[in-house]
Amino acid sequence: MSSETSISRPPAERASVPPVRIWRLSVEQYHEMIRSGILTDDDPVELLDGYLVPKMPKNPAHRAATRLLREALERILPEGWYADSQEPITLPTSEPEPDGVVVRGETRGYLDRHPGAGDVALVADVADTTLEHDRSFKKRLYAQAEIPAYWIVDLIDRRVEVFTDPSARTEGSDYGTYRVAGRDEHVALCIDGREVGRIAVRSLLP
Repeated sequence: MSSETSISRPPAERASVPPVRIWRLSVEQYHEMIRSGILTDDDPVELLDGYLVPKMPKNPAHRAATRLLREALERILPEGWYADSQEPITLPTSEPEPDGVVVRGETRGYLDRHPGAGDVALVADVADTTLEHDRSFKKRLYAQAEIPAYWIVDLIDRRVEVFTDPSARTEGSDYGTYRVAGRDEHVALCIDGREVGRIAVRSLLP
């Protein structure tokens, strides 16, 4: 039977901030910029911890892995949950667009807002050139929002990193448990403390 293997935790690094005074946006200010047309769908940015951050271009392998991730999640989700990809979720200081997300309810339940942290059971990012950014800055944001689980589909080392047990702190928010599953192993999807299914890592890799 496949199993998840614990390894040393990757280093947690804070994203560098310019050494000059800069203006940080609230989520509401970001939403107002979208409503007023200052930001449009043609602007490749997302709000991360108050900063407008460029979204990285997607190569073919990244695009394929994102689709494989969503399909794998959809196959095992119980009633009352759905999977989405590269769509916004609203956190206290951020509005990221993760490559995969498991959301409570159904799409029509979010016609007047994006899903929030309390609506989300899992976020996942596909990583190649963004691996260190996802392991540090993105992971800290998700832990701070107390999202129960964060997966990184690592296209470089062909594995999935699994972070669970978030701890929200003023400084240094992080996940308490870190595991890695190799290509021939499986990762378990848990919702509300119960395992609802397992996904073969090889099925997520293009």
